[in-house]
Amino acid sequence: MNTIKEITADCETRMTKAVESVRHELAKIRTGRASTALLDAVKVEAYGSETPVNQVGNLSVSDAHTITIQVWDKSLMGAVEKAIRNANLGLNPMNDGQVIRVPMPALTEERRVEISKLVKKFGEEGKIAVRNVRRDAMENLKKAEKAEHFREDDRKRGEDEVQKKTDHNIKEIDTLVATKEKEVMAV
Repeated sequence: MNTIKEITADCETRMTKAVESVRHELAKIRTGRASTALLDAVKVEAYGSETPVNQVGNLSVSDAHTITIQVWDKSLMGAVEKAIRNANLGLNPMNDGQVIRVPMPALTEERRVEISKLVKKFGEEGKIAVRNVRRDAMENLKKAEKAEHFREDDRKRGEDEVQKKTDHNIKEIDTLVATKEKEVMAV
């Protein structure tokens, strides 16, 4: 990588991935409110292999506290129910023969505080990842300047651009964390 444009583009791509990683991790956290993202990691033993639950049926949120799963192959209903129970999500699915309903249990205050700490931890890990990308970009700019690919003024402009990207992405992570914490602590 020699040009400022290449260095900053790589920096932006890597920072965006760090933010998306935080967003993905936060989506998996149970808040007492139903979300199909909670079941993204659940794998069902179907047709001799581990299959994501969203590939054996339609997942939907029927109300704020219930996820419903319309399983396409009724012979897999038991396997889907078992997979959700064994996923250590604290969920207890109910099978009525047609659809599987997954009610979201209410969160205790103690559990809300634990989840809030977990949300902050994911946010901090994301910020660390963004700062590491910034550090790498700054080093690449300095190396390229020393190799005489561009002048000191250009390097400083590149560093300013990298810092702006860093600030933007850290602010975005802070917003994600604040939104999730508010969701978790809401009654």
